[in-house]
Amino acid sequence: MAKSEKSTTTPSRPAPARKQGGSAAPSTGKNQRSILGFFSKTPTAALPLLKKSSPPATLEEAQTDGAAARTPAAEKAPGKVGRAVKKMDRTPVASSDVIEPPSSQGEGEKGAVLQSSPSRRAKKPLSYAEPDEDEEEDEGPKTARRGKARKRVVESDDDEEDVFVGEAEEESDDDDMDDFIASEDSDAAPSKTKKRKRPSPSKTPSRKRSAPSPLPPVEDDVEMGDSQGSSAQRWKYDPEDTKPLQPRSSNIIRKPKPASGEPAKKQKAHKTEPEHRYTWLANLLDMDRNPPDHPDYDPRTVYIPPNAWTGFSAFEKQYWQIKQKFWNTIVFFKKGKFYELYENDATIGHQLFDLKLTDRVNMRMVGVPESSLDHWANQFVAKGYKIARVDQMESALGKEMREREDSVGGAKAKKVDKIIHRELACVLTKGTLVEGSMLEDDMATYCVAIKETTTTADDLPTFGIAFVDTATGQFFLSEFVDDVDLTKFETFVAQTRPQELLLEKSCISVKALRILKNNTSPTTIWNYLKTGKEFWGADVTKRELDCSGYFLTEEPGADEEWPATLTEAKDKEIIMSAFGALVQYLRSLKLDRDLLSQRNFAWYNPIQKSTTLVLDGQTLINLEIFANTYDGGQAGTLFKMLNRCITPFGKRMFRQWVCHPLADARKINERLDAVDMLNADSTLREQFTAQMIRMPDLERLISRIHAGVCRPDDFVRVLEGFEQIEYTMSMLGAFRGGDGIIDRLISGMPDLVGPLEYWKTAFDRTKARDERLLVPERGIEEDFDDSEDRILGIKQELSGLRKEWAAKLGAKGVQFKDVGKEIYQLEVPVKNTKAVPKDWTMVSSTKGEKRYYFPELKTLVRALQEAQETHGQIVKATAGRFFQRFDKDYATWLTAVNIIAQLDCLISLALASATLGTPSCRPTFVDTERTVVDFTELRHPCVLPNVTDFIPNSIRLGGAEPNINLLTGANAAGKSTILRMTCIAAIMAQIGCHVPAESATLTPIDRIMSRLGANDNIFAAQSTFFVELSETKKILAEATPRSLVILDELGRGTSSYDGVAVAQAVLHHVATH
Repeated sequence: MAKSEKSTTTPSRPAPARKQGGSAAPSTGKNQRSILGFFSKTPTAALPLLKKSSPPATLEEAQTDGAAARTPAAEKAPGKVGRAVKKMDRTPVASSDVIEPPSSQGEGEKGAVLQSSPSRRAKKPLSYAEPDEDEEEDEGPKTARRGKARKRVVESDDDEEDVFVGEAEEESDDDDMDDFIASEDSDAAPSKTKKRKRPSPSKTPSRKRSAPSPLPPVEDDVEMGDSQGSSAQRWKYDPEDTKPLQPRSSNIIRKPKPASGEPAKKQKAHKTEPEHRYTWLANLLDMDRNPPDHPDYDPRTVYIPPNAWTGFSAFEKQYWQIKQKFWNTIVFFKKGKFYELYENDATIGHQLFDLKLTDRVNMRMVGVPESSLDHWANQFVAKGYKIARVDQMESALGKEMREREDSVGGAKAKKVDKIIHRELACVLTKGTLVEGSMLEDDMATYCVAIKETTTTADDLPTFGIAFVDTATGQFFLSEFVDDVDLTKFETFVAQTRPQELLLEKSCISVKALRILKNNTSPTTIWNYLKTGKEFWGADVTKRELDCSGYFLTEEPGADEEWPATLTEAKDKEIIMSAFGALVQYLRSLKLDRDLLSQRNFAWYNPIQKSTTLVLDGQTLINLEIFANTYDGGQAGTLFKMLNRCITPFGKRMFRQWVCHPLADARKINERLDAVDMLNADSTLREQFTAQMIRMPDLERLISRIHAGVCRPDDFVRVLEGFEQIEYTMSMLGAFRGGDGIIDRLISGMPDLVGPLEYWKTAFDRTKARDERLLVPERGIEEDFDDSEDRILGIKQELSGLRKEWAAKLGAKGVQFKDVGKEIYQLEVPVKNTKAVPKDWTMVSSTKGEKRYYFPELKTLVRALQEAQETHGQIVKATAGRFFQRFDKDYATWLTAVNIIAQLDCLISLALASATLGTPSCRPTFVDTERTVVDFTELRHPCVLPNVTDFIPNSIRLGGAEPNINLLTGANAAGKSTILRMTCIAAIMAQIGCHVPAESATLTPIDRIMSRLGANDNIFAAQSTFFVELSETKKILAEATPRSLVILDELGRGTSSYDGVAVAQAVLHHVATH
């Protein structure tokens, strides 16, 4: 990117060219033209010429490729001339020797940009693109003085600012950008520089005052193209052109104007739509050449014909080789210190977030700084887009070192190898986010693969499901035979709320699709995978797992050992097929090895009939367990009321506790005993809360460490977190002595002292936390120490060289100075420069010092840069080895996290029980033949915080009382509240929490079934009456003597007579069965 030098001139706003026959422009003030006058392109009064004008400019200099040219900067003339300038009106003249005065709008602005609206003209150009270290920059005009041949600088009168002017670089043959964007082929090695010849003094134009030249006649809408014309005449307003105007200096060495008919060397940046630039985008095809309306069309890919590849530059080839496989994904392409989006991605970024849209020679582009990548990635993901990140795998210096090694080896580098090597780093989707900073909350985010088949015996649907929480690396496998209403499947969807779905194309039933669409959020990502190729079969899955080595152990020669859960599922074809689809998808996202190698697998059963209270999907919705029916939020829900966990992993575990309340009275009483103990003596609860309140999400972070992509400061947080756990558990050891659940958890905590001992002195934690660098202590990593010694030795040589020349030059002020990328310039005071050898090259200067390079110094500087580049790679390798060493104790760390999560859940139940108010009680569980549900003075726990005059109710069912209660009453009498309140109290009791009642006695309930309200399901083509009957039929078929059933306003979906008949028949059946 060309950098403008500090100048005493003030650029003025360019005056537009006038059309033939135009009238005088209207004016709003003495020296200010109106907006209408600005767009009319009509000249005003004549402007007298000034002395000390610039050399004449060619038309090529005035017209940039695809952008309006910037007017010459106005010089401040001494004395009266400077004052006269302010009084003059701007008039386009035929000579570029004329200096335009600053307008009232543009005065004092440097590099003003013409925007599409006049109100934005005064804004400075904002450039999001910065060239790589390895790219040739489009150097802006540079000023230079005549002097000795070896000098390359201009001395500045400003002591505080160093002015560096490089040698003129030879122009690249490839197309490049004319604004701040580096060219497509600018990754190639820079060409050798050569001196640019100066024009002889005789050719310098006269600086005498001259009369203005007459304007040549022009046709309508045609720019004035006279090479000697003012830039104000040559400039033309283009509302579609958003490029910044190019700076000009009064002493630029002009390029000769090409002969008429000779094509310009640079092409104009395209402003047309992509399909006009790339013909193959006019009619999109996927890689199988299917059009978008074809049933097998794959929107993830795009077909690029062979003849198009021949016209691509090396950089374009590198980009399209990746983009053609991720057509419906936003690709962030790393270039220098920016991530850039091209073509359709750039248009999306511009339309959604108003990112500044600019043009390459043949590609649209928007860019964001590297430091804000996470922010913008979050923005795109929140809109439902997939994000692909392409990173640079080497720096500019690393590329040069690689090319040098290739040339030494005798191998000819291909053109594609002459650009920076880039690779696809990862693909981010809403359901597979792994970075904690990108996740919306502490809850699990699931990506689910679903395989549906039909059993041959009774024609019932069978589901095989594999899903993963990518943030923690936890995989779940599930297989079940469902009923015709897909009750288990609906329950699974309600429990997990998947953020991303992997479905076999054309192989999933309409009813399953309707359940998914009714129970997932609008931002859920749907992926339809092709059978066999992307949705693997069981045999392909097993073969891929065997060949990929995901589960290899570190012992040399040891056989691969699959996790126990996966081994059990190996012979279940439907599960392995779903798992194969998940593995294939994770492989396309570059996440498969990082997640599978954690070996974290478990079975998942949405309805665990034998050990837990079954809450099906409809009940979770009707009772507002996780989301309310008002706005879908958590306000007023049971989970919101009970969840008092302080650790992120504790919150995720507590959600599973609420999904699956216990059905075993012994286990329920163990939790209740722990709750009573924690509330009786708050010391343990308070100590635990005080120590764990700022605990990081260790479960997610140890997964990132396993993947080798953890930041150094996060690594320090993990170590400090486990040290805090070790300290806290040692304090809680005083509470041991019984056989309760808390005693077992404290005793079951693994020994963390041994694994943590090594990390106390392994590296400098201060540097890791502040500078995000893992610097091992001396003696820990031998190659790191050798690399540091090598750098230290070169720096000592540089120091010796400085002292040597300070003595030779007899100057005490000789020192090294870094200016931009030119480091270790030898700075010599001006008074001592007479003794400087002639083979030294001056590279920069200030008023009092001049800075030089000479062969010996340049050799040492190059050696230092290469040593530092190598050291950077060693630092990365050292961090990788640290992560591997930490990951050896992965099982220990995960066990510790699970124990802390369980303690957190128990303390959450204790806090929730303590804040219920009065009356509240511990529920009593009885094991009788007849089911009992007995609540005295029961209140609704979720309503209590907002209501002060809640009227309690007593509920008695079973035992000595009837099994059925029939409630009647007026509207708003509280009938539905009583129904929900009874179920909520039963769920709280079986989770292990106190209930808001004077007394509570019940037997463990195996299932809660509900039929509330009168809602139709238009999307599922089901009327209100149909929904009522289907839900009621399910209740009558699956309810057991230990089930709790609530029916509200049954028969409302039809006529009164039919509704009463249905209600009476159902009531009779329930009472007699």
